Amino acid sequence: MRNRMIAGNWKMNKTFTEGVVLAQGLVRELEGGTDDVDVVVCPPTVDLKGVSEVIEQEGAPFSLGAQNVYFEESGAYTGETAPDMLVGIGATHCIIGHSERRGYFGETDEDVNRKAKALMSHGIVPISCCGEPLEVREAGTHVSFVVEQIKKDTAGLKIDDPSKYVIAYEPIWAIGTGKTATADDAQEVCGAIRETLAEAFGQEVADGIRILYGGSAKPENVAGFLGKDDVDGALVGGASLKADSFAAMVKAAM
Repeated sequence: MRNRMIAGNWKMNKTFTEGVVLAQGLVRELEGGTDDVDVVVCPPTVDLKGVSEVIEQEGAPFSLGAQNVYFEESGAYTGETAPDMLVGIGATHCIIGHSERRGYFGETDEDVNRKAKALMSHGIVPISCCGEPLEVREAGTHVSFVVEQIKKDTAGLKIDDPSKYVIAYEPIWAIGTGKTATADDAQEVCGAIRETLAEAFGQEVADGIRILYGGSAKPENVAGFLGKDDVDGALVGGASLKADSFAAMVKAAM
């Protein structure tokens, strides 16, 4: 049985102080607990320490995630963050391969694969993103496009505990545009992702890996996605920047 997951990607929003306030608000909104739903918040790098302290001091019912990592242990990599640094501030999860990283910063599937291996070697759970642009969707080749991403992103990974690796399917054309894939659209691709994982790692492992939907996910539509067999939660952008809306999505998953 896979625990559902709701993960919030704050992107490049919230100053240090604003991040602390948002995390404190989320603690209040979720004071009744989250049942079997795993909740993760992923603030900007400069906010991680402040949110980590809120989690520790207030016994928050959510975990800390980063938005990016570099695959080297240390060295002359100006502006980058090593996995061990994330461990040191209490991060347990990390987003990799987000379409904005791929599109704006040239991140490749090879980079995503190396980052996953680096994170997993330090006990950090990757939230590995995949998804197709609009032209691929319109050409009708979106399933094969995402399947190829998954094959490259997971190549050579050793997954003993499937709860320690998460995939987020985010159709690029639906991120921050207000456009949303239907629940059936999401199931079509998420089902293909799970089939691909089964071919690579066996059915038991594939059945334990959580696949999230992202792309303008919000309180009003998340229940429809969660009703699908192969959708195990959501990676949330804009709706994670307000404690009440993000908490509403968590409660919808409970």
